[in-house]
Amino acid sequence: MGPNLLNTVKDLDRLRQIVGVLAKHGFGQLVARSGLGALVSKKRKEEEQKRTVGERIRLALQELGPSFVKLGQIVSTRPDIIPADVIKELKKLQDEVPPEPFEKIRPMIESELGATIDEIFVDFDETPLASASIGQVHRAKLKTDDGLIDVVVKCQRPDVKQTMELDLDLLYWLAHAVERSIPEAKLWKPVQMVQEFDRAVTAELDFVNEADNAERFAHNFARKRYVCFPKVYRSASSRRVLTIEYFDGKKVYDAIEDGHSGAAIAKTAVDIMIQQIFEDGFFHADPHPGNVFILGDPDRPVIAMIDLGLVGHLTPQLRDRTIDLMVAAVREDFRGVADALYQIGRPTKKIDRMAYEAEVAVLAQKYLGKSLGEIELSALLKDLVDGARRYGIEIPSGFLMMGKALMTVEGVGKEIYPDLDVFEEVKPYFLRLIQQRYSPERITQDVIRGVTRLSHAATEAPMQMQEILEDLRKGAFSLQVKETTLKEATDRLGRRIFSGLVVSSSILSGSLLMAADKMWIGGTIAGLGAAYGMAHWMLVFILNRRRPL
Repeated sequence: MGPNLLNTVKDLDRLRQIVGVLAKHGFGQLVARSGLGALVSKKRKEEEQKRTVGERIRLALQELGPSFVKLGQIVSTRPDIIPADVIKELKKLQDEVPPEPFEKIRPMIESELGATIDEIFVDFDETPLASASIGQVHRAKLKTDDGLIDVVVKCQRPDVKQTMELDLDLLYWLAHAVERSIPEAKLWKPVQMVQEFDRAVTAELDFVNEADNAERFAHNFARKRYVCFPKVYRSASSRRVLTIEYFDGKKVYDAIEDGHSGAAIAKTAVDIMIQQIFEDGFFHADPHPGNVFILGDPDRPVIAMIDLGLVGHLTPQLRDRTIDLMVAAVREDFRGVADALYQIGRPTKKIDRMAYEAEVAVLAQKYLGKSLGEIELSALLKDLVDGARRYGIEIPSGFLMMGKALMTVEGVGKEIYPDLDVFEEVKPYFLRLIQQRYSPERITQDVIRGVTRLSHAATEAPMQMQEILEDLRKGAFSLQVKETTLKEATDRLGRRIFSGLVVSSSILSGSLLMAADKMWIGGTIAGLGAAYGMAHWMLVFILNRRRPL
């Protein structure tokens, strides 16, 4: 690593600290290969390493502070890239950060809200309920039009944004340095990891995003009484301060000890996540027990979800492909599983489809043929993602976040209710969603969307044809034939022109007939016949010309 590159580092002292911690925890060879060995003090000795790689990574991230703890938490959601033993250790990372003294928090709150704490809140507990890497939470009472409301106030640490930004710059720098110097490290995609971390942290640092997420979740579940999300009080919130409803509930395991039904909680949690993922395409990406409270009666629990800064999204197309994957698994159709996973992902190289399908078939033998109650959804998704990765199929982050969310809910659900059958719980949703997919309304929308795209193509075709003819007139148009005869090339060109003219003419005639709305069936047949005849006549005319165009 040349000195010129080191001159581009904004905080060389922090870089020395990072490199030193990595070397301390047994990654000295990695530091040396990346060209940063000169930054390690000669006095520093590498500790005797009797721990696994995953343990050493976790300890290093913890020592480096909040930014790196958050990075580890986000990386733990990528089973397609990170080995399972490392993910197991990264999941142990907790935001065990001492709270900020209230003397530093108070000025930030008052500056953000434009008034003193005493003017906004009737009561404010200076001792935080909880503390994390980005901020901490305090209980308070807020005066509203409905009277005094118990709330919690989430406050950012005063310097967290600047600290995160500096660490992000260093992480980008380090990721590029590692990819340049260590070719095999590209399998872990360090730059992509930092990009995902950047997006997640940027979203979490803006509490307006979390407020918007809470209101969107509340809207999506407005008719469901078994789930709730905290109400946001915008008058006492900003980008760095978030005031929300206080839930006087129990943690999941405490609720079970107090007599709540484990079966009811587990089934309700699965129902909530399935709606979020497959109906709304907008889901809580980190539904671990710390972000859930149990309210209501023991036999009719109400699940309250908090900490809504990190959310996932699934496009309608990705939702359809995921449902295809689940349905194929239920039908014991390994080819369907392979096709669905291929459609979900993005090939990064040429795929040997026969070998890929054989790999999926081997994986599927672990699950297909078993009763649904014996199949662990989380294990199925993990094995399939691992198989896709081995064949160079890159799985989108939204799907991976969905998989992690389902794994979390399934794992906790089976702890409190061992007989939980996730497939059985989701079956009614899948049946309804499949019916909706093939409903006349959905098909009509898809057809209209397809016709709209084709009509745009038909509108642009005359201009493109004019450009081709102008090139012909100028002698700038040439036909290159490769590995075939001129006649075969001309036949292929003729077929493509014929197909294009048929489609364009059909769209034109169909549009005119729909506008007229008279004698629809007979007119449609006549229009299509006329379009076919016109296209056929033009094709014969073109192919029968003896002289070159």
